[in-house]
Amino acid sequence: MAIPIIDNWKEYFINPDEGLGSSYERIVLNNKLMEICEKYHIKKILEAPLFGFTGISGINSIALAKTKHHITLVDHDQERMELIRQTWIKLNINADFNYLEDYYQLPFPAKVFDFSWNFSALWFVRDLEKFLSELSRVTSQAILICVPNRSGLGYLTQKWGNGSSTLTRIYEENINPALFCNVLHLNGWKLEEQGYIDCPPWPDIGMPKEKFLRKIGMGWL
Repeated sequence: MAIPIIDNWKEYFINPDEGLGSSYERIVLNNKLMEICEKYHIKKILEAPLFGFTGISGINSIALAKTKHHITLVDHDQERMELIRQTWIKLNINADFNYLEDYYQLPFPAKVFDFSWNFSALWFVRDLEKFLSELSRVTSQAILICVPNRSGLGYLTQKWGNGSSTLTRIYEENINPALFCNVLHLNGWKLEEQGYIDCPPWPDIGMPKEKFLRKIGMGWL
């Protein structure tokens, strides 16, 4: 899924089957996050915004929390933030949960986080420059921004298909790497690495693998 799930994100809290694409994506993402944490000796982490196009909202930082990092999560939907908090409680994992109406001002002291990041979430920020300035203010070591591949077949198919109406409700221009990299540069950051981190060898089927295999006549697997 390359376009945000704005209308049916609640469904994944009831039925958490995300599909194989999301599962693979999270493994690759976790490896990158761990790599950054080891390189910069990270302890305190901010994920903001945390709602992107993932299936079960708010679980991308769970692997970091399990390795004893202190996690702070920020989201702009109060109901979703509570569902995320309940999910973490069920998993017996701790984090700080923060609801913000917008991202103009982050309620944290300067340089309190070693590492800040987000995953396909910039298009929910109304003022990109203000948000990235705030993100820079509260972060001391590293920032990771992940955005969809705008030239990818999946993104283009969804954009001009059933995702076209969704794109009128978000700020698609924010996911242009040239734009947000320039803003971060103006805030004193240096680009160390860029590339593609999510290249699944299979499509995101969006259903339990057993059901998918039955559909294609390979249920015996």
